[in-house]
Amino acid sequence: MRRIALLTVACLFALPGFANERAAAPAKSAKAAPGKQAVAKPPQPKAAPETDRDGNPLLQSSGVMVLDAATGQTLFAKNENQVQSIASITKLMTAMVVLDAGLPLDEPIEINSEDLDTLKHTTSRLPLGSVFRRGDLIRLSLVASDNRAASALGRSYPGGISAFVEAMNARAKMLGLSATQFVDSSGLAPGNVSSPADLARLVAEAHGYPVIREYSVTKALDVTLPESGRKLAFVNTNALVREGSWDIGVSKTGFIRESGMCLVMQAVIANTPVIIVLLDSWGRLTRVGDANRIKRWLEKNPGKLALAGNPASRP
Repeated sequence: MRRIALLTVACLFALPGFANERAAAPAKSAKAAPGKQAVAKPPQPKAAPETDRDGNPLLQSSGVMVLDAATGQTLFAKNENQVQSIASITKLMTAMVVLDAGLPLDEPIEINSEDLDTLKHTTSRLPLGSVFRRGDLIRLSLVASDNRAASALGRSYPGGISAFVEAMNARAKMLGLSATQFVDSSGLAPGNVSSPADLARLVAEAHGYPVIREYSVTKALDVTLPESGRKLAFVNTNALVREGSWDIGVSKTGFIRESGMCLVMQAVIANTPVIIVLLDSWGRLTRVGDANRIKRWLEKNPGKLALAGNPASRP
């Protein structure tokens, strides 16, 4: 009988390397010694402008789509029809296809050599021979963006990975995602492509799955390997999920060299559900910075959300 790895949701602040705010706070500076004059601090540089002359957000991502999720109205777009690699954003469709198939989420699946990444040579902490429930593989795919987990989900589909990819593309066609094409279940291949406009529709559809809503915004996971008893800690790849200041309903990040940094989310901003798609964000923090700029822009301009929600304002 195969022993199945135990996966539990972890408290983020208890994980090594994530100190709490009190521990991370800088120590108070010592008072200047009597008789010594305090040195004046140099003036702080002015913050870079966050909007252009038309009041639109200045974003570094090359492809952007911001959508009112309730009405489908576009709030902001930049190269929204440009087709490009989407990396691990692919895993949203992977989860959808597995869930659509109604496959047992408690069925054990073994990680094997077919799940090794021979294309990008990325690593995984899921050992060959370890066994996970299908539901836990979905969770690891969405939280930690684990490629072996996503590969095993596609490989264990009835008919194997080729049938799985066929089902992914059939689902995309059903949703009218004309710019979208999938070639694997992990997103490692640059041939997994889409556009910001298509991905906004994909995120809206993914939000309809309770499992995806729950798993994709889980902050951290602990995995106990049954053979060795070794515990592995995983955290969500989206820093905005980890920090907890956003009200996020669906989240997924992605990165390969061909795609740049990518981020898609459904989140509530100014009491309105909004879908954000950010593709090809070069720089480790650019996608997070762009997301925060969009959030501040909408909070400062609630009229844009009110206008989108007004049926009389739609063409």
